[in-house]
Amino acid sequence: MTKSNLVIVYHRQPYEEVVENGQTTYREHSSPNGIVPTLKSFFGAVEQGAWIAWKQVDLAKQKKFERVVRISDSYGQYNVSRLPLTAAQVRSFYHVTSKEALWPILHFFPEKYNYDPVNWSEFREVNRMFAEAAAAEAAEGAVVWVHDYNLWLVPKYLTAIRPDVRVAFFHHTPFPDPSMFNILPWREEIVESLLACDLVGFHIPRYAASFVATARSLKDVDIIEEVPVEDSLTPRGVALSAPVSPTRIGYQGREIRIDAFPVGANVPYIAELCRTEITRRREESIRHDLNGCRFIVSVGRSDYTKGTRDMLLTFERLLTRRPELIGKIRLLVTSVTANAGMDVYRGIQRDIEQIAGRINGRFGSLSWQPLLLLTKAIPFDELVAHYRCADICWITPLRDGLNLVAKEYVAAREDRGGALVLSEFTGASVELSNAILTNPYSARAMDAAIDRALDMPLDEQKARMAAMQRVVEKYDSNHWAKHIIERFELPVRTHAAVPETASPT
Repeated sequence: MTKSNLVIVYHRQPYEEVVENGQTTYREHSSPNGIVPTLKSFFGAVEQGAWIAWKQVDLAKQKKFERVVRISDSYGQYNVSRLPLTAAQVRSFYHVTSKEALWPILHFFPEKYNYDPVNWSEFREVNRMFAEAAAAEAAEGAVVWVHDYNLWLVPKYLTAIRPDVRVAFFHHTPFPDPSMFNILPWREEIVESLLACDLVGFHIPRYAASFVATARSLKDVDIIEEVPVEDSLTPRGVALSAPVSPTRIGYQGREIRIDAFPVGANVPYIAELCRTEITRRREESIRHDLNGCRFIVSVGRSDYTKGTRDMLLTFERLLTRRPELIGKIRLLVTSVTANAGMDVYRGIQRDIEQIAGRINGRFGSLSWQPLLLLTKAIPFDELVAHYRCADICWITPLRDGLNLVAKEYVAAREDRGGALVLSEFTGASVELSNAILTNPYSARAMDAAIDRALDMPLDEQKARMAAMQRVVEKYDSNHWAKHIIERFELPVRTHAAVPETASPT
């Protein structure tokens, strides 16, 4: 089988697996929106690509399991190497170690950190399996692009097996400062693995600077170069701003490049959806159902980092403080329920549902309910219609690596005005400084932010939205793709176009 000059290592499979009449088929995602289509789009720029993922397979079926499948879809032809993990391995590697130990530290929730059930040997073993699969697929001198914190140890194992390949790593999460990260007992092993990379990438300069500070607290690392951050990412007074960004560091005679460049929204795709007849009809239907009410949307999932509980409490206070809004405002919240195996999120989902029920019971009537809570995702093409109708988009996580919902809302608004209420602890806040930035840890700040959004004159709404749209359009997903290709110095296929990427959520 032909070896690949770009190997993407990510825990999810790059297709929808469907069983019909006993036959398994691999369907391309119906929407080009999402991190998986974004990454797949890079296959269009290289001669041959491969994807490494895991799939849960019963131990008794693993001997007959087809490890490598050949996929052909609109992104081209590429190999998918699937690691057959048992249910016990998935729980240990992903549900426990990744979500109960690593996730809370990355998001500054040390009180949620749970060390006791971690089986670090199992985590190492799964990372080693990913590295071996990547090594088997990679051509001589290939780029292997590893994604996210649950695969932190892959670079260490991969470079030992295949010292000829170039290894890049991209973090989709925040990266904390040394005082937080160093809570992890495996901190030196993790940093040592990341320092085996040729390139380590982050969404924003603050995360890059925190990583370098952490590495220097543990290892003999030198800063070779740091540069002023471009104007769009340097607003003063924003919690995650940084005046300079490290771009090159040295360790044990090697140079590691550090990159800080936020993923963009797929602006052309969103614009295309906005122009469709079905979107127009959906808008009409939504506005009919609203019956003149002002409309707020908030899109997220069931996770204590997303701040949904605090946002709902703010909404409850709003209706208490401003009773004139009763019957005249509607809030749509998506809080997508976590995987059944994710015990750590059960409590927050229960709290969200209880608060939502209390709000509707306290303020609602037979003819009007202030809040609609959905625990499943809205398809993206339908979501765009909701963005188009929403007077306010309310995105206030307690901590978030980037948050593309905010950018997608801005892209969908065109010349309609609207207000974006955005937590200053999202990576997107350093780009979208014309949003109403707020501190989600402060009830007073949250109250002031939603009041300001509701009371903002249309002229100011349009001016702020236009400024944000210029940023979102300039730094869209195509811009991110071009940047990544340049940073990787990929051997681009003859006559290949820069991939049309989609915005992950």
